[in-house]
Amino acid sequence: MRVFITCMVAIFAVLTAAPSFAADEPDLIFKRSTVFKLLTPNDKLATYGLDDPEVDGVACHFTVPERGGLKGWIGVAEEVSDISLACRQIGPIKFKEKFAQGEDVFRKRRSLFFKKMQIVRGCDIKRNVLVYMVYSDRLIEGSPKNSTSTVPVQPWGAETAVQKCADWVEK
Repeated sequence: MRVFITCMVAIFAVLTAAPSFAADEPDLIFKRSTVFKLLTPNDKLATYGLDDPEVDGVACHFTVPERGGLKGWIGVAEEVSDISLACRQIGPIKFKEKFAQGEDVFRKRRSLFFKKMQIVRGCDIKRNVLVYMVYSDRLIEGSPKNSTSTVPVQPWGAETAVQKCADWVEK
């Protein structure tokens, strides 16, 4: 049993050491306990914030459940797919480079081996709106649970020039 636990910890360390995200690690805003556990960490909801790495002036916040208990404590619990998302304009929107529809903004593992959460970005060309979607998938079977948020590309402050997201979508 001791050898098994040691192997599992080593595998976990290797898997989490590899880059698993498109953006920098998100900023933890706060956590809130949802289920009390007597001797191990509680189940929690955690809210994070991140800036879009390719679009200045846009930030997203998402809330994810985090499992407590023994499995959550040692990092082998499979997290559920219930993730909420809200994205907003926080400054003048400036595109840094062209992007593909559905391109990853952020990606993170949600289980030891097979499940990951992804935030992807697209452009509603007709309405000049950035569209963000969060979902989770697994190697074999994904989850239909998702959340979508939109950010209209609008002037900011005294700036009147507005970029068109359609000009920045790869064709």
